Amino acid sequence: MNNEAGLLGYLAAGGKLDAPENASPRYRGELMRLMAVFVDSEMAGASGFADCINMAPGLRERQIAVRIVAEKLGHAEQVLRIMETFGARTDRYVTIHPWEKRLERGIDLGTKRAGGDMRLNVFHYPITAWVDSVTMNTLMGHASVVQLDDLTRCSYQPLADAMTDIVAAEARHASLGQAGLCEALARGGADEAQSSVDHWFPRVVATFGRAGSDHFDACKKYGLREHSNEELLSRWKTVVVAVLDELDLVVPQGA
Repeated sequence: MNNEAGLLGYLAAGGKLDAPENASPRYRGELMRLMAVFVDSEMAGASGFADCINMAPGLRERQIAVRIVAEKLGHAEQVLRIMETFGARTDRYVTIHPWEKRLERGIDLGTKRAGGDMRLNVFHYPITAWVDSVTMNTLMGHASVVQLDDLTRCSYQPLADAMTDIVAAEARHASLGQAGLCEALARGGADEAQSSVDHWFPRVVATFGRAGSDHFDACKKYGLREHSNEELLSRWKTVVVAVLDELDLVVPQGA
């Protein structure tokens, strides 16, 4: 199945691959890129959120934060095991990049790649307080669900199977972030929460990538993604606008 023309015909007819030897070099390249972005983002996201555990206002919130960190690291491990089957060296992955490293708060990279790893840029920015953490988790948690759901139907069956369970867990994380934000608002943190929304909203928008992405075109051709960046962004905005409206928070002007 590693003949490129034959592979494309097979995938166009709805075929699925279940082993590395069935993939062409170009298919492998796009698949490995998708998995690296996911793993690096989970590693960096978990490392950044780990620093927030001691910011939590109570024992229950700290336990929830610990569980989210552990589950994100578990998700990274699941996909790393798939990458290993393609020959990726994963034994040093945990220490190869400074996952906890963050840029200055006011920097906005947009969609420009930064650093030596493949994390989404939103995981380059620091979280400053508990309200900031639950706001970021709410916005990015819902983005992760929308983005990763596309991979539950991808043409590489082992990744699709892994993503089915991962998306369910990420949905729980988004709900926990939303519940934490609701509790913070009940304690009188409306101004702080709105400031965090203003900060994180455009940075989460950037995680959906550029319109007309060449990477999307390649992924769609190989059956690795179904929906364009623009379609996924529109879905996310529909969800989070409703969430923010329910919490009496607003989308930043111009976002």
